Amino acid sequence: MRQKRIALINDFTGFGRCSVTIELPILSALKIQVCPLPTAILSVHTGFENYFLDDFTDRMPAYIDSWERNRLMFDAVATGFLGSVDQIEIVKRFIERSNDSQIMIDPVMGDDGKIYASYTRQMCVEMRSLLSTADLVTPNLTEACELLGIHYPADGVISDSKLATLAGNIAAQTRGRRVVITGVNLDFDDGSSLANFVYDKGKINLVMVDRIGSDRSGTGDAFFAVLAGNLLNGIDLVDAVRKSARFVSRCIEYAEALELPWNHGLPFEEFLTTLD
Repeated sequence: MRQKRIALINDFTGFGRCSVTIELPILSALKIQVCPLPTAILSVHTGFENYFLDDFTDRMPAYIDSWERNRLMFDAVATGFLGSVDQIEIVKRFIERSNDSQIMIDPVMGDDGKIYASYTRQMCVEMRSLLSTADLVTPNLTEACELLGIHYPADGVISDSKLATLAGNIAAQTRGRRVVITGVNLDFDDGSSLANFVYDKGKINLVMVDRIGSDRSGTGDAFFAVLAGNLLNGIDLVDAVRKSARFVSRCIEYAEALELPWNHGLPFEEFLTTLD
């Protein structure tokens, strides 16, 4: 028996409960050894008016080289926010040398039909090149459309049949053929629910959750961490998505009760002991 180990490639943000600062404790609670590779260091996330950012691009190759010289191996490599074309290329080379690792890609590019201001057109194109390395991809609807180079639906609402086509087209470009499109508004719903669309090597499932409150920072990171940890622990993809959705829903409900500002993220600390 051996503890599972994951290389977690994402930014490190001091305040706001997002990226590494929410993913690391969740994965640790799921008994996964977490080895962060920072893409940037931020004082607070960019949802705050004033933030300090230290781009880590120039230091990433030496950081990775140290891992390789020490012959470190990882059961999985998980990617989150990547801040430049150079970073995408660095990560791609690292993944290509991690042949025995599960590759889990969260293409953090945008939301609500808009690509983040920090993302250039070239970065979007380069992000697509990571798909061929992936065992699992977890875009939201905005990112799924961008990965395929198609228009986001004007009202942000989509049918499950169109989702199946989107997920299938993304999966066809990956090595694992597993895609989860997260937080989707479906056309048959009255707006009271959100769907997570699961595509697993041709098999499809919908995991529905109640819509609670408004959007909050770090929600996607929390979802991804629970999902990645459960997959590494041998849980079926659909069941792992259900666990992720339930955990995030509990956190959002408590955040609403506490009346936390959206950019303060999820009070996930209260629920770490509920993870299994």
